[in-house]
Amino acid sequence: MGQENKTQTWVSEFILLGLSSDLETQVFLFVLVLTMYLVTLVGNVLILLLIRLDNRLHNPMYFFLSLLSFVDLCYTNSIAPQMLGHLLSAQRSIPFYSCVLQLYTSLAMGGSEFFLLGAMAYDRYVAVCHPLHYMVIMHGGLCLGLAAGCLVAGFTNSLMETIITFRLPLCHNVINHFACETLAVLRLACGDIFFNKVMVAISGFLVIMLPCSLVLFSYGRIVTAILQIRSAQGRSKAFGTCASHLTVVCMCFGATIFTYLGPRSAASVEVEKIVALFYAVVAPMLNPLIYSLRNKEVVSALRKVLEKFRDEE
Repeated sequence: MGQENKTQTWVSEFILLGLSSDLETQVFLFVLVLTMYLVTLVGNVLILLLIRLDNRLHNPMYFFLSLLSFVDLCYTNSIAPQMLGHLLSAQRSIPFYSCVLQLYTSLAMGGSEFFLLGAMAYDRYVAVCHPLHYMVIMHGGLCLGLAAGCLVAGFTNSLMETIITFRLPLCHNVINHFACETLAVLRLACGDIFFNKVMVAISGFLVIMLPCSLVLFSYGRIVTAILQIRSAQGRSKAFGTCASHLTVVCMCFGATIFTYLGPRSAASVEVEKIVALFYAVVAPMLNPLIYSLRNKEVVSALRKVLEKFRDEE
């Protein structure tokens, strides 16, 4: 026990192995990640500005979309800047408390996003199945309550998981990952991590499977309602209001379920890094693109803003 405590005290910083040790690969990854990071920043900030400036987008659907963009910005900013710096540096260290903060922030934002996608699925259910009462049901108080609940649930789960992860005695400080991530940090532990594995499984069920169940329930009701619409045009319009959200749901839930609830194998560590890269950089970049390109109201709002700027010039 004394040795474990000594080892735990000794860890003042962690060394991140990153995605690759090959220089050419690192340069390629730097350009790729930087491009995606910039697109993420521009896309999500643009979504936030459009929703803020256009009164037509002041409704529950776009309130949740703006919160999703904010969460994506926080999530990618907790990982991408450091990853970019490490790709061009031989020194890939991160202080202990910065690692703790990074793990806490990424888990909080990721968990909040899953609960938020569940809330957005409920919003789409009300819009399709109860269109005449949509604004009455999805009133401001309910929307704020759902948003607060999503954030509280995400941050509470993150706090619990971060505490039980870093309470473990650590054998060494080399993390085989590009960021401080739960499963990667657990591999450094000297002692028994059975309790941590159980808690990760419980956390995965609560944060991933519960919102996923709400999504499946909501879309089950939505599909039933759409099939009862007689006209093909009406069915297409109803499905069009859900297509963007459903695409994002499949992308985000699929990647995370594969990482945390999938079978373990010898290649799991490398696969985890690839999936984590997708979720940390690619998904936040694609979310605003999916919602804007498939959404006529967002495209119309963008055109309106651009025309306003042209007129001012």
